[in-house]
Amino acid sequence: MNEKVKMRTLDLDKRLTTFEEVSLGYNKKEAMEEASRCLNCKNPKCVEGCPVNINIPRFISLIKNDLINDAYEEIKKANSFPGICGRVCPQESQCEGKCIRGIKGESVAIGRLERFASEYNTLKDEKTTPLNGKSVGVVGSGPAGLSFASNARDKGYDVTIYEALHLAGGVLRYGIPEFRLPKKIVDDEINGLLNKGVKIELNCVIGRSITLDELLEKHDYVFIGSGAGLPKFMNIPGENLSGVMSANEFLTRVNLMKGYLDYDTPLVKAKKVVVVGGGNVAMDAARSAKRIGADVTLVYRRNVKAMPARLEEIHHAIEEDIKIHDLTNPYEIVGDELGRVKAINCDKMALGEPDASGRPSFNKTGEKETIECDLVIMAISNFPNPLIKDSTDLIKFTDRGLIVVDEANFTTNPKILAGGDIVTGAATVILAMGAGKKAASNLK
Repeated sequence: MNEKVKMRTLDLDKRLTTFEEVSLGYNKKEAMEEASRCLNCKNPKCVEGCPVNINIPRFISLIKNDLINDAYEEIKKANSFPGICGRVCPQESQCEGKCIRGIKGESVAIGRLERFASEYNTLKDEKTTPLNGKSVGVVGSGPAGLSFASNARDKGYDVTIYEALHLAGGVLRYGIPEFRLPKKIVDDEINGLLNKGVKIELNCVIGRSITLDELLEKHDYVFIGSGAGLPKFMNIPGENLSGVMSANEFLTRVNLMKGYLDYDTPLVKAKKVVVVGGGNVAMDAARSAKRIGADVTLVYRRNVKAMPARLEEIHHAIEEDIKIHDLTNPYEIVGDELGRVKAINCDKMALGEPDASGRPSFNKTGEKETIECDLVIMAISNFPNPLIKDSTDLIKFTDRGLIVVDEANFTTNPKILAGGDIVTGAATVILAMGAGKKAASNLK
């Protein structure tokens, strides 16, 4: 069988009016059928493609033999949060991208099987490791921080997470919409950490509520996993108009503050929305705006093939009638006499030779396009908030505001580690989790 077992999805008409999860996962029959497609390679390339090195053939073989609890335990040896990763990881460019099955057909649906194992297992109790007498403070409760905290606790460390917001989860909470990652899944994973003895202090802004220096006085080690949540803009005319916002703000209002419900959270109920960008954040913003009732256009300077977003997200966006204008790059946002957005002007682009990033370069063709809109959402990139950088001299940063670390994820201070987007710049959930796991493994 050269094709994956298809995964059921929420009915299209219903998903445009609700934030319910779109991908419904496999049932046991579907999962076992998909698991039987695995070739159980002697030299599994899929494991090489996994940032946390899950023994993929092993857990898939266990599913095939109806040993779901064992499969779940096998995954948990390497990945603390399979319910999350099975939903949001870009498997097509990682483990599934290395799958030998993919040479002459579709790769094995590794991510869907990981999700299945997390949903159908009946093992809920977390094992607690005795404390070793040392403590560690974790800055941020996003993917890197949660992964580090879980692995450090498993090594016996007394772990306290310091989170700036009023709920834990970081980008898993405020960034990824409910229809892609139900917040119950995030809650369940965080509750598992609490059951293991990890403590979480909310509303605690490092650099304001408490300094990095003070954290070091309280703990033997500190791990910084504060992410890269500060949005970038294009610096084009009109970005200061009413009706221009970052995807971070829009998604935070939608996800963390439940602005799509009948809450008091201010949320622009726009009729025509333009989202600028081609990554997963852009897709999340576009699909969220669609569910709130807007006509949505996504503009991206390269072509669809070069979009960094997951293929599944692009596919779902197209299904949901989001218009994608690729090879389109904004150069001006136009306002009305009251200073409110009414249109966005764009250059049409053509692809050229690969640039330093290895992706196709892009050049103006001379053609223009004007798109009418009353809301522009910028989803082009993020960089770290400089609050920690500006409040300590304990560690070194790059010119981009990223923390400098060595191979073991230690900073220039031997008591401080860091990982995730605060080190690499904006990347994926699983890469951040892998960094957190690696850093915890190097605790002395």
